Amino acid sequence: MYRENYDSARCVLRKLFVAMLLVVASCATARLEAQTPYRNAIKLTFLSWASGSTKVSYERAFPRWKQSGELCASVIGAGYDKYKNDPLGFTLRYGHKFFVAGYDSQKPLQGFYLRPEAMYSHYDYTHSVTGLRTPARMGALMATVGYQLCVRRFIADAWVGGGYAFGTAAETGYHHGFQLWKWFGRRNDRIAMSFSIRLGVLF
Repeated sequence: MYRENYDSARCVLRKLFVAMLLVVASCATARLEAQTPYRNAIKLTFLSWASGSTKVSYERAFPRWKQSGELCASVIGAGYDKYKNDPLGFTLRYGHKFFVAGYDSQKPLQGFYLRPEAMYSHYDYTHSVTGLRTPARMGALMATVGYQLCVRRFIADAWVGGGYAFGTAAETGYHHGFQLWKWFGRRNDRIAMSFSIRLGVLF
Protein backbone atom coordinates (compact mmCIF):
# COMPACT_ATOMS: atom_id res chain seq x y z
CA MET A 1 0.00 0.00 0.00
CA TYR A 2 2.73 2.41 1.00
CA ARG A 3 4.73 1.50 -2.08
CA GLU A 4 1.76 2.15 -4.33
CA ASN A 5 1.13 5.58 -2.74
CA TYR A 6 4.82 6.42 -3.04
CA ASP A 7 4.92 5.46 -6.71
CA SER A 8 1.71 7.40 -7.36
CA ALA A 9 3.04 10.52 -5.62
CA ARG A 10 6.35 10.28 -7.49
CA CYS A 11 4.47 9.96 -10.78
CA VAL A 12 2.43 13.08 -10.00
CA LEU A 13 5.56 15.01 -9.01
CA ARG A 14 7.31 13.92 -12.21
CA LYS A 15 4.39 15.13 -14.28
CA LEU A 16 4.33 18.45 -12.43
CA PHE A 17 8.07 18.87 -12.94
CA VAL A 18 7.76 18.15 -16.68
CA ALA A 19 4.84 20.57 -16.92
CA MET A 20 6.87 23.28 -15.17
CA LEU A 21 9.81 22.70 -17.50
CA LEU A 22 7.50 23.03 -20.50
CA VAL A 23 6.04 26.28 -19.16
CA VAL A 24 9.51 27.71 -18.47
CA ALA A 25 10.76 26.63 -21.90
CA SER A 26 7.70 28.10 -23.56
CA CYS A 27 8.14 31.44 -21.76
CA ALA A 28 11.86 31.52 -22.58
CA THR A 29 11.16 30.76 -26.24
CA ALA A 30 8.47 33.46 -26.41
CA ARG A 31 10.83 35.97 -24.81
CA LEU A 32 13.63 35.00 -27.18
CA GLU A 33 11.32 35.35 -30.16
CA ALA A 34 10.16 38.75 -28.90
CA GLN A 35 13.77 39.91 -28.67
CA THR A 36 14.85 38.47 -32.03
CA PRO A 37 14.88 41.18 -34.71
CA TYR A 38 12.80 40.52 -37.81
CA ARG A 39 15.20 39.94 -40.68
CA ASN A 40 12.75 39.25 -43.51
CA ALA A 41 10.04 41.22 -45.23
CA ILE A 42 7.41 40.66 -47.91
CA LYS A 43 6.22 43.85 -49.59
CA LEU A 44 3.79 45.03 -52.25
CA THR A 45 4.55 48.09 -54.34
CA PHE A 46 1.95 50.67 -53.32
CA LEU A 47 -0.54 51.40 -56.12
CA SER A 48 1.43 49.27 -58.61
CA TRP A 49 -1.88 47.73 -59.67
CA ALA A 50 -3.03 51.18 -60.84
CA SER A 51 -0.02 51.37 -63.18
CA GLY A 52 -0.67 48.10 -64.98
CA SER A 53 1.24 45.50 -62.96
CA THR A 54 1.40 43.75 -59.60
CA LYS A 55 4.80 43.85 -57.89
CA VAL A 56 5.87 41.68 -54.95
CA SER A 57 9.28 41.82 -53.26
CA TYR A 58 11.20 39.82 -50.69
CA GLU A 59 13.95 41.40 -48.58
CA ARG A 60 16.49 39.74 -46.28
CA ALA A 61 18.66 41.64 -43.78
CA PHE A 62 22.37 41.00 -43.24
CA PRO A 63 22.76 42.71 -39.83
CA ARG A 64 26.47 41.96 -39.50
CA TRP A 65 27.22 44.28 -42.42
CA LYS A 66 24.23 46.68 -42.06
CA GLN A 67 23.02 45.58 -45.47
CA SER A 68 20.11 43.78 -47.08
CA GLY A 69 19.25 42.17 -50.40
CA GLU A 70 15.90 42.63 -52.10
CA LEU A 71 14.39 40.71 -55.02
CA CYS A 72 11.27 42.03 -56.73
CA ALA A 73 9.14 40.41 -59.42
CA SER A 74 6.03 41.69 -61.15
CA VAL A 75 3.36 40.45 -63.51
CA ILE A 76 2.78 43.06 -66.20
CA GLY A 77 -0.89 43.08 -67.19
CA ALA A 78 -2.14 42.21 -63.70
CA GLY A 79 -3.56 45.64 -63.03
CA TYR A 80 -5.26 48.67 -64.51
CA ASP A 81 -3.99 49.36 -68.04
CA LYS A 82 -3.47 53.13 -67.87
CA TYR A 83 -2.04 53.37 -71.41
CA LYS A 84 -4.74 51.12 -72.92
CA ASN A 85 -2.19 49.04 -74.80
CA ASP A 86 -2.82 45.59 -73.28
CA PRO A 87 0.67 44.94 -71.84
CA LEU A 88 1.62 41.38 -70.96
CA GLY A 89 4.94 40.26 -69.49
CA PHE A 90 7.10 40.52 -66.38
CA THR A 91 9.85 42.47 -64.65
CA LEU A 92 12.65 41.29 -62.38
CA ARG A 93 14.88 43.48 -60.23
CA TYR A 94 17.51 43.00 -57.55
CA GLY A 95 18.74 45.74 -55.27
CA HIS A 96 21.39 45.63 -52.54
CA LYS A 97 20.85 48.10 -49.71
CA PHE A 98 23.60 49.75 -47.68
CA PHE A 99 22.12 51.37 -44.58
CA VAL A 100 23.93 54.64 -43.90
CA ALA A 101 21.88 56.36 -41.17
CA GLY A 102 19.13 55.63 -38.65
CA TYR A 103 20.13 51.98 -38.40
CA ASP A 104 18.94 50.00 -35.36
CA SER A 105 20.32 46.53 -34.61
CA GLN A 106 16.91 45.56 -33.23
CA LYS A 107 15.35 46.71 -36.52
CA PRO A 108 17.91 45.63 -39.13
CA LEU A 109 15.67 46.65 -42.03
CA GLN A 110 15.14 50.22 -40.83
CA GLY A 111 17.03 53.36 -41.82
CA PHE A 112 18.23 55.52 -44.69
CA TYR A 113 19.92 53.52 -47.43
CA LEU A 114 21.76 53.62 -50.73
CA ARG A 115 20.82 50.88 -53.19
CA PRO A 116 22.50 49.92 -56.45
CA GLU A 117 19.97 48.01 -58.51
CA ALA A 118 19.68 45.95 -61.69
CA MET A 119 16.37 45.56 -63.52
CA TYR A 120 14.93 43.79 -66.54
CA SER A 121 11.54 44.48 -68.13
CA HIS A 122 10.08 42.08 -70.70
CA TYR A 123 6.64 42.59 -72.20
CA ASP A 124 4.55 42.97 -75.37
CA TYR A 125 1.94 45.64 -75.99
CA THR A 126 -0.37 46.91 -78.75
CA HIS A 127 1.24 49.84 -80.57
CA SER A 128 -1.05 52.87 -80.82
CA VAL A 129 -0.09 53.61 -84.46
CA THR A 130 0.40 50.22 -86.10
CA GLY A 131 -2.04 48.27 -83.94
CA LEU A 132 0.48 45.41 -83.89
CA ARG A 133 1.78 43.54 -80.88
CA THR A 134 5.17 45.09 -80.20
CA PRO A 135 7.99 43.87 -77.94
CA ALA A 136 9.57 46.01 -75.23
CA ARG A 137 12.77 44.59 -73.77
CA MET A 138 14.67 46.94 -71.49
CA GLY A 139 17.32 46.62 -68.83
CA ALA A 140 18.47 49.29 -66.38
CA LEU A 141 21.29 49.84 -63.91
CA MET A 142 20.29 52.34 -61.27
CA ALA A 143 21.25 53.94 -58.00
CA THR A 144 18.48 54.80 -55.55
CA VAL A 145 18.28 56.47 -52.17
CA GLY A 146 15.46 55.82 -49.73
CA TYR A 147 14.21 55.31 -46.21
CA GLN A 148 12.65 52.25 -44.65
CA LEU A 149 10.50 52.37 -41.49
CA CYS A 150 9.66 49.36 -39.31
CA VAL A 151 6.83 49.52 -36.76
CA ARG A 152 6.20 46.18 -35.02
CA ARG A 153 5.40 43.81 -37.90
CA PHE A 154 4.75 46.58 -40.44
CA ILE A 155 7.30 47.96 -42.91
CA ALA A 156 7.14 50.97 -45.25
CA ASP A 157 9.78 51.72 -47.89
CA ALA A 158 10.07 54.84 -50.10
CA TRP A 159 12.80 55.72 -52.59
CA VAL A 160 13.83 57.72 -55.66
CA GLY A 161 16.67 57.14 -58.09
CA GLY A 162 17.93 56.98 -61.63
CA GLY A 163 20.46 55.41 -63.94
CA TYR A 164 21.30 54.00 -67.35
CA ALA A 165 18.81 52.11 -69.53
CA PHE A 166 19.43 49.91 -72.57
CA GLY A 167 17.41 47.73 -74.93
CA THR A 168 14.23 48.07 -76.98
CA ALA A 169 12.07 50.81 -75.49
CA ALA A 170 8.29 50.82 -75.32
CA GLU A 171 6.32 53.48 -77.17
CA THR A 172 5.24 55.02 -73.87
CA GLY A 173 8.67 54.84 -72.23
CA TYR A 174 7.09 53.17 -69.21
CA HIS A 175 8.57 49.78 -68.27
CA HIS A 176 6.62 48.82 -65.14
CA GLY A 177 9.35 49.48 -62.62
CA PHE A 178 11.14 52.40 -64.23
CA GLN A 179 10.25 55.25 -66.54
CA LEU A 180 12.47 56.46 -69.36
CA TRP A 181 13.26 60.17 -69.24
CA LYS A 182 10.36 62.13 -70.71
CA TRP A 183 10.32 65.53 -69.05
CA PHE A 184 10.78 69.16 -70.10
CA GLY A 185 9.69 68.31 -73.62
CA ARG A 186 12.49 65.81 -74.20
CA ARG A 187 12.76 62.03 -74.18
CA ASN A 188 15.94 60.05 -73.61
CA ASP A 189 15.73 56.25 -73.86
CA ARG A 190 19.05 55.86 -72.05
CA ILE A 191 17.99 57.54 -68.80
CA ALA A 192 15.83 55.52 -66.39
CA MET A 193 14.02 56.99 -63.39
CA SER A 194 12.48 55.11 -60.48
CA PHE A 195 10.43 56.23 -57.50
CA SER A 196 7.84 54.39 -55.47
CA ILE A 197 6.54 53.20 -52.09
CA ARG A 198 6.35 49.63 -50.83
CA LEU A 199 4.30 48.40 -47.89
CA GLY A 200 4.57 45.01 -46.24
CA VAL A 201 5.07 42.78 -43.22
CA LEU A 202 8.11 41.60 -41.27
CA PHE A 203 8.82 38.05 -40.17
